[in-house]
Amino acid sequence: MAISLLRCICGAQHSLSKDRGAPAPSPPLGRRSKYSGQSVRAMPMRLLTVGKKRSRGTQLLVEEYKEKLGYYCDFEDTLIRSNPKLTSDVKVQVEAEDMAMIQQLKSDDFVVVLDENGKDVISEQIADLIGDAGNTGSSRLTFCIGGPYGLGVQVRKRADATIRLSSLVLNHQVALVVLMEQLYRQDENLLGDLLVATCFKL
Repeated sequence: MAISLLRCICGAQHSLSKDRGAPAPSPPLGRRSKYSGQSVRAMPMRLLTVGKKRSRGTQLLVEEYKEKLGYYCDFEDTLIRSNPKLTSDVKVQVEAEDMAMIQQLKSDDFVVVLDENGKDVISEQIADLIGDAGNTGSSRLTFCIGGPYGLGVQVRKRADATIRLSSLVLNHQVALVVLMEQLYRQDENLLGDLLVATCFKL
C-alpha cells in the first residue's frame, strides 16, 4: 500500500542557509510561510550530539519526541562520546570530537549547526529552514550539537546553516530537548490537518 504524504511547513520569508545572508526580522503575527499550502519533501532527519550518557529524564523526552517525529519522517538520534581521548587539553578534546562528528556526516547531508554565535531563529524560521533543505537535493537533514566546549572547526565549516535557539547559554541536553520539541511542533501543527486528507492508494 502506497501512502502519499503532503508536507506543509510554515516559516519566515528568507532562507537561513549560509549563502543567503542574514535572516529576516521576526515576521508579524499571522504571517504565513512561502511553503504554506505547498507539498514539501519529507526529508529524513538526523540529530548528532556530543556528550556523556544522558540523564534519564532527558533520554525519556528524546524517545518521546523520536516516536512523535516518526509519524512524519525518518528520524535518527546519534550520541557521540565526549572527550574520546580522555585528555585534559580542551583543544585536543574539541578536535577529537570534531573528527568523530565529521566522520558521521555524508557529502549530501544538509547540515545545520547549533552554536551560540549562530543566527537567532524563531519557530517559524526553523520550519522555513527545513523546507529550504528539502529543496536542495540533499538526502538528509542533520542537526549538530556540540559538547561543553562547542563544535570544532571542520563541522563549523561543513555547516550549511548555523543557528542558535536562544540568546541564553543552554546546556547541550537542554538544547537537544528544545530543538526536538521545535522540530515536532512544526510537523505536528502543520501536518496534522493534511494527514487527515492524505490519499491512501492500494
